[in-house]
Amino acid sequence: MDFASELSRLVARVERGIETHLPPADTRPARLHEAMRYSLQAGGKRLRPVLVLATAELFGAKDDTALPAAVAIECLHTYSLIHDDLPCMDNDDLRRGRPTAHKAFDEATALLAGDALLTHAFALLAENYSGPLAVNLLRELANAAGSRRLIGGQMEDLLAEKNPAATAADLEFIHVNKTAAMIEAALVMGGRIGGASETQIATLRAVGRHLGLAFQITDDILDATADTATLGKTAGKDAKAGKITFVKLHGLDSSRRFAHEHSTAALEALAALPPRTRFLAALIETTATRKT
Repeated sequence: MDFASELSRLVARVERGIETHLPPADTRPARLHEAMRYSLQAGGKRLRPVLVLATAELFGAKDDTALPAAVAIECLHTYSLIHDDLPCMDNDDLRRGRPTAHKAFDEATALLAGDALLTHAFALLAENYSGPLAVNLLRELANAAGSRRLIGGQMEDLLAEKNPAATAADLEFIHVNKTAAMIEAALVMGGRIGGASETQIATLRAVGRHLGLAFQITDDILDATADTATLGKTAGKDAKAGKITFVKLHGLDSSRRFAHEHSTAALEALAALPPRTRFLAALIETTATRKT
């Protein structure tokens, strides 16, 4: 298997799915649909939708069965980025190498574009799946994105800013829920679509939790060590905002060790799944060594 070629194939499928499953930019209200597409088609790693597709294929899904779910999770992820970047939260000017939605349009349009992408994610699942599978996919995404996970992690992240009493337990709650929850959901949704057993679903959750933590710890490291041009977003903003991060609490060397430990744990969990996991293994291995 050529990892780069396989990744390019899956990313191309995601881009095609985004083009197919989003409202056309010229349909009314055109400004809203343009803002939705501006944010969703800005590129990025496409990690979550790629995980949906790769995991579904691992368990035997055919054709484009998993594509609407892959687009749905990227819609939801992108909505969270739009809202995170707003002046009332992180107040950032750059995302995926270009102006954030509220800079390219305006704050109200960005807010509505995020709302619309969130809603569209669940519409895609409801319109393209049926029966118990639809229920499981809707439940999985709703749980990952709700007040106890993604949104709860964002709330705790805001509360921890400039808080000298913030602890390692606070940091773990933030990373497990703000980041790892959606990566876990991507793997589980792909497994559900491919027909994975409940035992295999539990294994995918473990893989996703460790991969999500490795990914976020690496993000903390890159925010402290890389430059804005390389990252495609504002470097050093976590320290400037007084955010709690692995680097702030544990230092660079320990953070690198934690990222390696979680990627290793993800690989060990992955070993319990069907033998055709080389792509997922390679994707995990690149997470803690990435530069962007």
